[in-house]
Amino acid sequence: MTDDVAAARAAAEEESALSHPPVDPDATAAYGDDPDQLIDFYAPRGTGGPGGPAPVVAVLHGGAWRAPCDRRHISPFAAFLARRGFAVASVEYRRGAGETGGGDPVAGRWPDTFDDVAAALDALPELVRQHLPQADPRRVVVTGHSAGGHLALWGAARHLLPADAPWRTDRPAPLRGVVALAPIADFAVADKLDVCGGAARQLLGGDDGFVERRPYADPALLLPTGIATTLVQGRTDIDVPLPVAEAYADAAAKAGEVVGLTLLEDVGHFPLIDPAADACAVVAEEIAQLAW
Repeated sequence: MTDDVAAARAAAEEESALSHPPVDPDATAAYGDDPDQLIDFYAPRGTGGPGGPAPVVAVLHGGAWRAPCDRRHISPFAAFLARRGFAVASVEYRRGAGETGGGDPVAGRWPDTFDDVAAALDALPELVRQHLPQADPRRVVVTGHSAGGHLALWGAARHLLPADAPWRTDRPAPLRGVVALAPIADFAVADKLDVCGGAARQLLGGDDGFVERRPYADPALLLPTGIATTLVQGRTDIDVPLPVAEAYADAAAKAGEVVGLTLLEDVGHFPLIDPAADACAVVAEEIAQLAW
């Protein structure tokens, strides 16, 4: 496949995924005082498992940690999961503020982005009890797409953070698992490939921050988690290419942990969250295998 053909295909996949109108949640709750510290809740619409209270899927949206992309673009995916019988909590978090010298949006805020994901996951069980009475807050799977996939992996690894990290927990999170979709999972490889225009380096504050902060932020350095983890990756993804996911899986194996890597043929970056794409059904099945 030529570069022009691959780019055209990727653009068509993105257009399809983003063509669905946003879906309003059943409820929204704050987990902090900032306007971006919100979680949207979608009640289960079907029965996808053996019955009983529905498991919870916490969704972390992508968008290279940049402000223009918020949780609204992933709301059709959240609603799709709800129709599959899951209770869904779609997390918003603070993203990049301002622009680079070249006029592009900045990726992420340090430490705000990480503050928010940690706070949201900590607040989730009680908020689920309040807003999703049909759900079982003891059965939670975290999923995320692209930059959100990074945050999902990071959120499951907080017990491995350096001792001085403010987000560190004293034990593994009580999660059923993580399903990371085309995640920016290894910052060294992502940086080498210039994924999303150097977003990982921007997230950590530039050159100095990239070196100093990687131990606090890079999932590939936070292994083994002891939490069941599956990566779902399209083989033809040109936004977050396959070597990024492979590097994380290899790092996990070297740490003595088996991480699932589900590779989808002829699939790029956006079909994983596109309810109209077959790949999205595969994602739902991967989540179900951990959740039920």
